Amino acid sequence: MPALFRTIVLAALAAALLTPDGAAFAGLGQPSPWQIGLQQSGTPVMDDIVWFHDLLLWVITAITLFVLALLIVIMIKFNAQANPTPSRTTHNTFLEVAWTVVPVLILVSIALPSFRFLFIQLNIPPADLTIKATGKQWYWSYAYPDNGNFEFDSLVLTDKELKAGQPRLLSVDNEIVVPVNKVVRMQVTGAEVIHAFAVPSFGVKIDAIPGRLNETWFKVTKEGMYYGQCSELCGKDHAFMPISVRAVSEQAFNTWLEEAKKKFASAGGSTAVAKANIPAE
Repeated sequence: MPALFRTIVLAALAAALLTPDGAAFAGLGQPSPWQIGLQQSGTPVMDDIVWFHDLLLWVITAITLFVLALLIVIMIKFNAQANPTPSRTTHNTFLEVAWTVVPVLILVSIALPSFRFLFIQLNIPPADLTIKATGKQWYWSYAYPDNGNFEFDSLVLTDKELKAGQPRLLSVDNEIVVPVNKVVRMQVTGAEVIHAFAVPSFGVKIDAIPGRLNETWFKVTKEGMYYGQCSELCGKDHAFMPISVRAVSEQAFNTWLEEAKKKFASAGGSTAVAKANIPAE
């Protein structure tokens, strides 16, 4: 019992230390130091994921505490000293029905919202903007086929290239730019090997497979910078394939769009030929 009590106290202290102010666990669009939870939501899909995660956390906590209470009762009430003559009961119809039916009901209550969220994630609404992301060894290329059909490469910034406020190993030279409150359809593929396009604050993660065009979507509701990474082990520079998305107003997006058409048309639609993919030092 002293060991069990000590474990419970240490777990409670660790939880208190790792949840400063008992509030936000992670930042919007990027990780935060000592975070223990999901990143803040930037899309309706991620809103659903956060809500479902919080619901499951309560369910898991309740089940864990219930099982812990049963174990404590068993250790106290049914140890050899307190109960020298154990019962020889082998069946209890009520308990057997209960421990079968109750978990089934819990799983059904979890499955119903799960199916709804899966449908929302996979059913792409009419898009306002289409972006094609191609995973390459080891950087991303992006095209805007509905807006002039230009393309550019996005490479990780080295430590020397970082500016104030830019996170290391997540910042790139050319960011994806999208307007807020617009449905963005992402078409994702791979050039040589399997990659994965993932942005945690968007609730988006989808494989980039050579020869196949996968699709996902998001609608950013807050302006700002959002970061992700390749989430499929794709080779030696897998850790240096960040994804940077800048969400701006519609007016700012249109301005950027006109500049991007000129910039990347004059660069031949790509920047990779002029800059090697140098990992951050």
